[in-house]
Amino acid sequence: MKIIKDQLGREITLKTQPKRIISLVPSQTELLCDLNLENELVGITKFCVHPYHLKSTKTIVGGTKKVDFDKIKALNPDFILCNKEENTYDFLPELEKIAPTYFSDITTIQDSIDFILSLGTILNRRTESQNLVEKIHFKLLNFKEFIKTKPTRKVAYFIWAKPWMVAGNETYINQMLQLNKFENIYQNMSRYPKVEINKIRYEGDPEIIILSSEPFPFKDEHAVEISTFTNRSITIFADGEMFGWHGSRLLLAFDYFKALHKKLESHF
Repeated sequence: MKIIKDQLGREITLKTQPKRIISLVPSQTELLCDLNLENELVGITKFCVHPYHLKSTKTIVGGTKKVDFDKIKALNPDFILCNKEENTYDFLPELEKIAPTYFSDITTIQDSIDFILSLGTILNRRTESQNLVEKIHFKLLNFKEFIKTKPTRKVAYFIWAKPWMVAGNETYINQMLQLNKFENIYQNMSRYPKVEINKIRYEGDPEIIILSSEPFPFKDEHAVEISTFTNRSITIFADGEMFGWHGSRLLLAFDYFKALHKKLESHF
């Protein structure tokens, strides 16, 4: 038996080494597989799309905001992975009745690295987690060298339409924007605020409008509507996984960001 702490500072008692894991967080599901824990994974959400084949090999227990507790209980898990942002804390009392439940809380790259290493220790994958972190560090340093000479651009990062919602401060997305030298015009607002697009010029007049691929499926019509209130800003449709997923997705994110900047160069 061992006692661990999650990223909310909660003490969790593990009576045995976890062998039946449920992940209620898409990015953490991907991370588990990249840590060679796919065989231990028994339950996922309908939004766990990486690796793609999991949907046909693992039990889907619901979404990230609403889960089927009976399905979870039937899987007889010994470890459940959640996230403060993706899931709701209301889950906790019911989940804790079923199995030890770990909540991650990630708003920075360092939080993500700490989580990877913590998971490696808890799930007996220290070597795999350390190797992954080393690769992330290498790619991060390489990207920082790449971005060093790029100009800072003012941006607005939209995650929802009608009501219009953006990524603000105290979010992992905002740190990804900062890393890319994108100055978030809504960084003075917390979390994911609702905004009025007819005021966007007065609230920061962004050079770039970023429409995320998740959680809302933005279309051309949304880009056109926002553009009517901006001062000739550029609108791009971005892969939300690259800006919003922590964990092993970082290995792909830095190359994606490089390609994005090269694409933007033709507009300025």
